[in-house]
Amino acid sequence: MTPRWMTILFGVLLASAAGAAPGDKTDVVRDLAGRVGPIIGSALACPDIARPRIQVIVDKFAAVIKEASSNEAERDDLTRLLDRNVADGRSAVTAARIDCRTADRQLADLEQSIAAPTLSGVVGPSSAAAATAPTAPLAPAPSPPVRGVTDREIRFGIAAPFSGAAKELGRQMKLGIDTAFNRVNDAGGVNGRMLRLIAADDGYEPTRTVDAMKQLYEKDQVFGFIGNVGTPTAIVAVPYALERRMLFFGAFTGANVLRSDPPDRYVFNYRASYAEETDAVVHYLIKLRRLQPRQIAVFAQQDSYGDAGFAGVAKAFRALGVSDSAIVRLNYKRNTVDVDDAVNQLKSQKPAIKAVVMVATYRAAAKFIEKTRDLYPGMIYSNVSFVGSTALSEELMLLGARYATGVIVTQVVPAVAGYSSVVLEYKNALAKYFPGETPDYVSLEGYVSANVLIQALKRTGPQLDTEKLIDNLESMRNLDMGLGTPLNFGRAEHQASHKIWGTALDENGRFQPIELE
Repeated sequence: MTPRWMTILFGVLLASAAGAAPGDKTDVVRDLAGRVGPIIGSALACPDIARPRIQVIVDKFAAVIKEASSNEAERDDLTRLLDRNVADGRSAVTAARIDCRTADRQLADLEQSIAAPTLSGVVGPSSAAAATAPTAPLAPAPSPPVRGVTDREIRFGIAAPFSGAAKELGRQMKLGIDTAFNRVNDAGGVNGRMLRLIAADDGYEPTRTVDAMKQLYEKDQVFGFIGNVGTPTAIVAVPYALERRMLFFGAFTGANVLRSDPPDRYVFNYRASYAEETDAVVHYLIKLRRLQPRQIAVFAQQDSYGDAGFAGVAKAFRALGVSDSAIVRLNYKRNTVDVDDAVNQLKSQKPAIKAVVMVATYRAAAKFIEKTRDLYPGMIYSNVSFVGSTALSEELMLLGARYATGVIVTQVVPAVAGYSSVVLEYKNALAKYFPGETPDYVSLEGYVSANVLIQALKRTGPQLDTEKLIDNLESMRNLDMGLGTPLNFGRAEHQASHKIWGTALDENGRFQPIELE
């Protein structure tokens, strides 16, 4: 069927639903799903067709399904029918039964034939009523709706662990973003819209991340993602967001999967990378603490997070002209505190290891320190920022001050105990909106990331969509957030900060600043 006849048939089908009984309306929608679904699917299979165009059709048809359905079971049945036809359209392109030029033309014809957001709006009044209605000038066509954006709200999603061994990381990241959102909402929002954060729990398990992302995308209809937690989960989440051309902003990971060269258009980072954190600590250990490279080992999570940190250490060794082939890696399994194999491997090292660069989460890191502190009283332990500084301190102080004292954590935000303007602003806001919560490095990072995004949203103005927002992000230069270092984005730079701060725990479990250079 030619695109032109598809458009005509589409109009006829809609017209036939005017004044129809509910059951008849669902029959019409079933027929439409069989005709519209393949067009949507073939468009989705073509990377050059802008996703917002497709999403407008999807959103409108979802509204048509909702309008025609008399109950939830009927709505689910119609939705599954549409999904099956979308899949058929995708496979038609994959199997070369249709080319992308035809898919684009069919989508354009479909766009012309859909103008109203609901079935009642599409089918309009009955023909008799229409005949007697006074003639009025046509109003300009409204702008197509933007997913997750209404006149009063912008919805963002976060997929993170809110259960399991790393749940404090997700809770703290969400807390920081919520604090920033509450603060701007109290001041009237962004261009009159309130910011809302919706959370989905993936337990820090990549196998659960797709379901969490789907929940946020399909059920909660978010505009973009902010503050997702983790590297192994990002490996799943980033492609999901990119396929849908959705903003993926300020994730809590320093891995290179979010730092492509050139950068992925829809992925933006606030924080410095793990390579930059581990480079800083390797230089500190060799240049300031005068250790030999062979005296440094890596304790790492046995997944892509650990891989990213280990690669950073190896890169730092090479930059110093030292071979990275003999670096000892001590592994543990994600979401466990089973560190016995790592401890036994450490004991077998000759000469003895004097410093361990840890690429772990707080419970595993604390357990490793607990089992090795007495064996190696002079051991230097350093952690990357993802460890969860406050949670690590609390775990170690439960064991005793001697386990905590001297443990290093590299940070991507200034000292929480300090008096920089951004820290004071954050602590005041945290106390106002979440009284009783302790200031924390993870929630501070979430707060700073969210405020960077807020600045970009304000610059974009009331006519918000993803492409305009990204254009504004890429034009942000020398943004002063009170960090003591300017933040910059560009078309070739999607990481705002490259600054690393050094901290070490004292005998009271408090982080004190240390110089890394």
